[in-house]
This record gives sequence, structure tokens and C-alpha cells, in this order.
Amino acid sequence: MPYTARARESRAVIKLHNLCMHYGTGDTRVDVLRGVDLDISRAERVAITGPSGCGKTTMLLLLAGLEPPAEGTVSIDGNALNTLDRDELADLRRDRVGIVFQSFHLIPSLTAIDNVALPLEIARRRDARVQARQMLAQIGLAARGHHYPGQLSGGEQQRVAIARALVHRPALVLADEPTGNLDDHTGAMVADVLFSLVAECGATFVLVSHDIDLARRCDRVMQLADGSLNVRDLQHLRHADALGHPG
Repeated sequence: MPYTARARESRAVIKLHNLCMHYGTGDTRVDVLRGVDLDISRAERVAITGPSGCGKTTMLLLLAGLEPPAEGTVSIDGNALNTLDRDELADLRRDRVGIVFQSFHLIPSLTAIDNVALPLEIARRRDARVQARQMLAQIGLAARGHHYPGQLSGGEQQRVAIARALVHRPALVLADEPTGNLDDHTGAMVADVLFSLVAECGATFVLVSHDIDLARRCDRVMQLADGSLNVRDLQHLRHADALGHPG
């Protein structure tokens, strides 16, 4: 069944049902996710926290349809991702999803404005460069549009990456440690940009981060540990973070 945005009657834009993921077989098998169930409402902001290697990034890849689960289903707007072929998944990501990674993944041979315009050009939008220019102005980088990634600071590169991810006003934004490569001051500024643009788009937002201060800006915080996903108390998470332990 091809991708459609037909499930407007449901408030849940994301549904995970019995989601399982493992790597390896036999004695080397590692279970990353064990029967995860989760509903995320439209325009809700959800943070997924947990220690390194617990499967946070894997979950984000499953949500984006970039990896198939071993078992279970991921549905976006009523579309079960396992029923879509590769082209249909690409269409869904192009039309409905914006992804922000820890590493900026900008194309080094393209200027900032060309990087931001790229998703719109792929979608054959005639106003691609106009929209890209407006987005760069919105994030305070109007004067840097003709600079290449190598000529930008880390914070500037991540803001360009965020602009590229949200220039098409996606309904769902996925962010994997978006401030992980930045110092505290720059990270806070980038986080402000990201949360502001997500709010403006009215997007559903799933954030993967070990940064508790960043996570608590969301409506709900989930803890991923031993393959299970649970609601966690923010006060506990802040205390664990202060002690230097994975919450």
C-alpha cells in the first residue's frame, strides 16, 4: 500500500508495536529493543534518553525507516513502514520527515544556501532557493549563505543542517544528539533554534539525547535501558546526571 497522509483522524502520528531489534545470532546475539510499544501524539515532543550503546540511535533509524525491525511495526500517520517499498519510504521521508544528526552531514562542495535548498530541489520546488534563503535568515545566517561548510563554525554548520532538515516544514522531526558535537554555549543556542523551528512547524518531535537539560525541554522523557522503554522521572535523571551516572 503506497504512502499516504490519510490518518488525520488519529492523534498518534507515531505508533510502535512490539518493536524488537537485535544484532548477531546465537551466542553473539545482542537484543537492543525488546517488544517496545509507544504512541506519540501529533505535535508532541518526546525525548529518549539512556546510556551509550543502549539502542537510542537504532530506534531513531527504525522511526525513519532507514532500518527494518527484526519484529514488530513502526507506523507513521497510519502507514506501517514495513508495507512500503524503498521508493515509498523515500517519498515519506522527503514529504513528512526531517532528520538532524549529531554529525552535520553537510555536502562540503555546496554552499550553505545550496545545502538548505537541496531537499526542495529534489522535490522539484521552484522556490527552493528562495525558501532556503529565508530559512537561513530566520536562523541568523543570512550573511553566510554563500560560505561552504568548511568555512563555517561547528555551531553554524549544525544550524545549517537543522535548516536543511526543516526547510520543507516536516510533520515529524527526528534528532539524534543534535548538540553532541558542540560546546555548552553553542549547544544551547543551537537547541533554541531547533525547538523554535519545531514549534513553528507544529511538528511532532523525537529527540535522542543523553543531555538531561535538553531532554527536559520536551513534553515527555523516556528512558531506554535493557531493551525496554519507560517513562522516567526528570528529577531522578537530573540527580543521576549530576553524579556522572547514566540515568
